[in-house]
Amino acid sequence: MAAGDSVSDSLEELDDFSDSGSDYEPTIKATKRRKKPFLGPQPPKRLRSKAALRVTSSPSSGPIPTPLDPSLQQQQHSRGTSRQVSPRPVSRVNEGNQGISAENIYDAVRSGKSAMVAVVDEWLDSYKRNREVGLLVLINFIVQSCGCKGVVSREMFDSMQNAEIISTLTKEFSEDSVNYPLSTPGPQQKRFKANLCEFAKVLVRSCRNSLIYDEYLFPSLLALLTGLSDSQVRAFRHTSTLLAMKLMTGLVEVAVIVSVQLQTTQRQYDMENSKRAHDRASDRLEKLQATISEMREKREELSSMMNATFRGVFVHRYRDRLPEIRVSCIEELGMWLKTDPEDFLNDGCLKYLGWTLHDKQSPVRLQCVRALQGLYQEKEFIGRLELFTSRFKERLLSMVLDKDPDVAVEVVNLLLLIQQRTEEGLGEEECGHIYPLVYASHRGLASAASVFLYNKLKSVISSDDHENEKSGNVAFFQILISFYIQSEFHEHGAYLVDSLWSVAGSELRDWETMTALLLQEAGLMYEEEGALIELMMCAIRQAAQATPPVGRTQGKKILSVKDKKIQEQDKRRITTHFIPLLPQLLAKYSADTGKVSLLLKAPLYFNLEMYNSAQWLEKHLDLLLTQVCGIVEKHTEVTVLEACARLACTLCSDSYTFSSRAHLAFSQLLDGLTECFSTYLSDLLQGIADENDTYCAATALKRIAALSSAKDPTGWKLFGSCLELLKSRMESRELDKELMVSALRCAAFHLMWAKVNAVNSKPAEAELKRLRREVRSFCRVCQTCLSLNQAEIRDQAFELLCDLLLLYSTSSVRSEPALQSLVHLPSDSLRSELAAFLLDYIFTESEDADLDAEEEEGTKITLLQRKRNQLAGYCKLVIYGVLDLTAATDVFKHYSKHFKDFGDIIKETMSKSKLISPVQSAKTLFSEMLTEDHSRQDLNEIRDLAKRLAMSFGIDLHRVRKPLVALHTDGIRFAFRDPHEGEQQLPNVAFLEILSEFSFKLLQQDSSQLAALLKSECPSAALSRPSVRMYQRSLEARSSSRPREQEQGGDAGSSRDTPVAKRRRTTALGSASSTARGSWFDSSSVHSRLHTPAFTSTAQRQPAKQMASGKPTATGSDIGSGLTELESEDEFSSGPQMRKVKPIKRRQLHSSQSGPSGDQQDLTSHLTLLSLIKDDNAEGEEAEIEDYESDSDRESAYTLPSTRHTSASILDELFD
Repeated sequence: MAAGDSVSDSLEELDDFSDSGSDYEPTIKATKRRKKPFLGPQPPKRLRSKAALRVTSSPSSGPIPTPLDPSLQQQQHSRGTSRQVSPRPVSRVNEGNQGISAENIYDAVRSGKSAMVAVVDEWLDSYKRNREVGLLVLINFIVQSCGCKGVVSREMFDSMQNAEIISTLTKEFSEDSVNYPLSTPGPQQKRFKANLCEFAKVLVRSCRNSLIYDEYLFPSLLALLTGLSDSQVRAFRHTSTLLAMKLMTGLVEVAVIVSVQLQTTQRQYDMENSKRAHDRASDRLEKLQATISEMREKREELSSMMNATFRGVFVHRYRDRLPEIRVSCIEELGMWLKTDPEDFLNDGCLKYLGWTLHDKQSPVRLQCVRALQGLYQEKEFIGRLELFTSRFKERLLSMVLDKDPDVAVEVVNLLLLIQQRTEEGLGEEECGHIYPLVYASHRGLASAASVFLYNKLKSVISSDDHENEKSGNVAFFQILISFYIQSEFHEHGAYLVDSLWSVAGSELRDWETMTALLLQEAGLMYEEEGALIELMMCAIRQAAQATPPVGRTQGKKILSVKDKKIQEQDKRRITTHFIPLLPQLLAKYSADTGKVSLLLKAPLYFNLEMYNSAQWLEKHLDLLLTQVCGIVEKHTEVTVLEACARLACTLCSDSYTFSSRAHLAFSQLLDGLTECFSTYLSDLLQGIADENDTYCAATALKRIAALSSAKDPTGWKLFGSCLELLKSRMESRELDKELMVSALRCAAFHLMWAKVNAVNSKPAEAELKRLRREVRSFCRVCQTCLSLNQAEIRDQAFELLCDLLLLYSTSSVRSEPALQSLVHLPSDSLRSELAAFLLDYIFTESEDADLDAEEEEGTKITLLQRKRNQLAGYCKLVIYGVLDLTAATDVFKHYSKHFKDFGDIIKETMSKSKLISPVQSAKTLFSEMLTEDHSRQDLNEIRDLAKRLAMSFGIDLHRVRKPLVALHTDGIRFAFRDPHEGEQQLPNVAFLEILSEFSFKLLQQDSSQLAALLKSECPSAALSRPSVRMYQRSLEARSSSRPREQEQGGDAGSSRDTPVAKRRRTTALGSASSTARGSWFDSSSVHSRLHTPAFTSTAQRQPAKQMASGKPTATGSDIGSGLTELESEDEFSSGPQMRKVKPIKRRQLHSSQSGPSGDQQDLTSHLTLLSLIKDDNAEGEEAEIEDYESDSDRESAYTLPSTRHTSASILDELFD
């Protein structure tokens, strides 16, 4: 297919053309440009559309335009298509008000209420009556769709070239808003874009049999869109590119239809021609030959238009500055590749997808990956994609860690297609990039990775030829267990199960296979059993709760009726299956701490009411209780005992009818443990117990303490025994860690349950007094424990003190007047001990430093978690009024230094304290700073802290007015207090430097009052001190800011409503503007002012010299701002490619920019300067594209080719 080959060849030869720029310049006054050297014959300019029409109707009037040769198609990318002046009289648009108007089409597209086919048909009727008027209506519709208020009149249409029309429209563009229809936020923008694309699609479909080949409508329309797509006005560029791409897609679809028809006709001709001479139908042969010629002409004309659009629009706009434009280009490229693979699916077009994988904007990368997915889904395309796959596979594998999770999700889906469709697929090492993503916090990415993992697991299983589904599930679990163990992400099984739940839910719900593997004797290895139990418990939780694990929740999800029904069915199946088997599993693994602690969680997800549904199930409840009690007697590990206590609390709940049986079982267990402890108590108190007796008593007490968290232990009267034991041990200094920690917990739980019982019942006054004495006695014992050297005892005492002081605080009995006598307030000595504990054991790094060398990462995390719990307990005492707000000083002063570990807790405490008392809270924030004898280094640290604390006051200055004034008042008085005996004069005056950090939050009137207070308090001799002057300046700056604002109020008000460029012009006219502009040219080169963004985040590295180039000052007026957005292409232009302007030429420009016409001369000089840059740089870009293509995987400072455009400062406000 010759025509198709010409398209393919011309696209392949894309790199052989200089991509230096365009012929369109949005200039206000014509400027001559140097011609770029061009190899080969210079192609003639394409005749304007109207001329083409006259030629068609009158052969003698001029040369007939022919489709451009592919080798000369670059001229079609010229935006300045020539127009010949028409001799016909000028007429108005829509002369006689015949047919549909541009406004009618625009309203229909914007509202979406009219059928697009009807709108296009009505316009076609108008076009057929008068082609010039119809085309003019369509042009004005496009202009209006760009958001431009200008109108292309018939006079402009007949007498101007495209470039002149666009320049005129640019000057008439609306300056009221930066928004245009395609950028308007909200659903209106999506509706307009969809309708606009539908209009373009219907237009091509309606014209595909006739008007598309009239050599007038589509060539003229595409020429205008090509010119608009090169505009520096974003609205023109964006809208025209979108329309051009959609029209190109329609042309590609028509070209495919024509190619199919051509092939069919060619087969018919060959078949007829192959007959014997006397059997041939000569008329039929001639007709078929004529049809073939017609089809080839149509195909060539379509190829010409497609070539022109591809080169004139796509090649320049796929790297535009605006991401939305790049997205549109890549989206349509994907359609072309899939629709017409014969012409487009080659390395010359695929390279654009490969390059765009490195785009810095995630929407562009996302669209690129989706385009590739459409290609890899077609099996017949795989062979043509081999080179692309081998070249860009490494980039795709790195994109699974893309900073945008949506891109990463689509990349994983793409890699799955590559794995399934290509022969080579992905190697194990390459798959290793994807497997760990099943543990990702982003649920969509984890689900995509789980689909990849599941397909890999199933392919391994299918290769082993398993006989039935059950054996297949056994193999699935064996491979999954192996993966989980090898991935080394233990304790994260919940994330793996959650990821696989949507794709492997049936396998993960196969409870029968899992329990069979666990109960068989010679089934799994020890480590495999632990992994399977963990995965099984995670699957049970997932099925019963239907909620993702922590970190994967995306807001509160409300289950649908269907999901709730599935959840209930799963819960019923789990309960029915595990009620008889759980006692067996507990019996088998009762000696294993990790496994039994996991299995004990299973009943928490049961439908426990089912224990009463049948007689045969009740015996399993007794077996379960027996196993749990046996586990408590067998284990001393905290994790196992806590799991048993949690299960006991659930089973003893009064909401279940069988709770009495559970109460009886655990009461008998507590009886035995209490009796065991009492046996050794007398020996312990007398100090005659040996190590074995002490161990037995400690383990019994530890089990009692664990069960006391779930069951009321007050009936066993253990508080007195525990308190005596603690006192005797501290007196004898025999500090047995296990024994004393357990005794502290037992005594504390006794007091907590006693308070609960006192609230639920109404005890006698004597009982309340006894309870209060017990609380005081226990608090004194805990206070003594705070000074012990045993870290476990000390930490346990601090945590229990915080809980009990809160439980017996004033706020806890506010609703119970009868319990007022139970209130226990901490003594002054206890407050001091608690504060000292903070400084000595929480806000310290000594333990962390020791752990760095000795302990594992997990131990450090555990230590930090313990410290956070202790700090939170102390802060709750402050928030709930147990401790005064002044006690928070010891917390707030570490806000800056320990922000990483405790910043969230301290910040929350600050916000709560402000709700309690704003003034006192402010004084507390500052009280740590009002201390004596700080070195200069301390002052610097406190100043950094003051900066952070000042930001905590928020932005509502009226709300924080009172506390801030109180803070400043106390600070001033502290700074100038009378010195003590033996001190130097004004020892604290340096703290005014710290106080100045809070001045920017003051209101104007408060600043004035504080300035007066400063003068009255400060001795005259101290006014010259640096600290005083600094504080005075901070107050004066605040008090003088309002008058300046009022003085400039009118200007400020107008400036907010005036576009930026207009404001610059009103303040930088005449010689002043020229001077500023000249100084800018002297201090900077053009390329250093331009943004020099990288095309990829991984490959392009800017030279150090480029990065260090100076930036112009803010007074650079119009040209400075115009150059910030000089490129209409985007981030793909390269700084080093820009030609530096010699200083002597800059001085000449500067000297010429003066006089009354300075602004016009500035503009002309600016355009001349940019034209020089553009022309001199035109030949250097071919090498850049070749370089990139030959070595794209290397991390070097390569760049893609970029077009250059001129800029007019009068249009600055239109450029983004």
